[in-house]
Amino acid sequence: MATLEPYQGVFLVSFGGPEAPEQVVPFLRSVTAGRGIPDDRLAEVGRHYTDRGGRSPINDENRALQAALAAELARRDLDVPVIWGNRHLEPSLVTMLQEGVHRGVRRGVVVLTSAYPSYSGCRQYREDLAAALAALPEEDRPVLDKIPAYAGHPGFVGTMGDLTADSVAEFTGGGGLPPEAIALVFVTHSIPLASDAGSGPPADGGHAYTRWHTAVAQEVTATVTARTGARLRHDVVYCSRSGPPNQPWLEPDISDHLALLAEQGIRAVVVVPLGFLSDHMEVVYDLDTVAGQDAARLGLQFRRVSTVRAHPRFVAGLLDLVQARAARARAGEAHQERPHPEGASKLTEGLRLPDRCAVGCCVNPRNARPAVCGEDS
Repeated sequence: MATLEPYQGVFLVSFGGPEAPEQVVPFLRSVTAGRGIPDDRLAEVGRHYTDRGGRSPINDENRALQAALAAELARRDLDVPVIWGNRHLEPSLVTMLQEGVHRGVRRGVVVLTSAYPSYSGCRQYREDLAAALAALPEEDRPVLDKIPAYAGHPGFVGTMGDLTADSVAEFTGGGGLPPEAIALVFVTHSIPLASDAGSGPPADGGHAYTRWHTAVAQEVTATVTARTGARLRHDVVYCSRSGPPNQPWLEPDISDHLALLAEQGIRAVVVVPLGFLSDHMEVVYDLDTVAGQDAARLGLQFRRVSTVRAHPRFVAGLLDLVQARAARARAGEAHQERPHPEGASKLTEGLRLPDRCAVGCCVNPRNARPAVCGEDS
């Protein structure tokens, strides 16, 4: 009989976003807490939310992923709940954990809606989970484990490869463009250079954020070539930069890169949101709106590849990782092998991390805070 023991529940942990105009400024207050940004400036920054009715797509995307995970668990005869919570706005992480207590979850496995190792993509979630646990009575605090970062897992990289190949075929097939006129533009969220340097276990030399994106982009490009026969130029670029202008962040920005491609004679771009799981605000605004307008101004044909969202192959891959984590937990916490999934490519086979984050992994760039799911918990 299938089992997820020792886990009684799956916790789906995401960033969160506003669902009404009156939630936009409170959401941005939460995201920028401690930086002293006045509300009038936050309202200005939040115009891309208010221009869309004050509603981010992210919570609807999370509801769809939660439902898809629950359906796949049922298909596998695994009778455990999937409980969703956000770092910002409701359902909060405290609300999520309280629901878990109510539903009898004494030990749960965490799935982050972030596929890559970095402070903002992993450690910060672990810190906020620790704070949420501390807000509960001690007797109500479940034990939390986490699946490792999974950008290199076939469920993610394979799905992105197929989605990208489908978009490329629209240009090389019906569009009739030669491969040399088309460029793949892989996009992820920019982070400070210092955060990239500190991403991943210290023993691995840091820079896991950029190393992982580079490897996944190469794997997706190889899939495109295998499926379409087209050998395309590909580059990893960045979007959604924030922070003070004197702080160096990862570059180039997608807008600058599109201008360069147009100067170099590229006629069409396939924009691949490699760093994102769902069509949330950074995707629909920074890519669909801003980058799409830039491409039109530059005379570039533009296709934006879908994110993995609740694609069946991606959902199945997440639950493969959950079941593998449960099996290792049953074998004992000392069993700390690095998962090597079936179907992993030579390009991404090195993108594996232990179940429990190493001491100093994805270090907090400002000040140390307690975190869960790590050797320093």
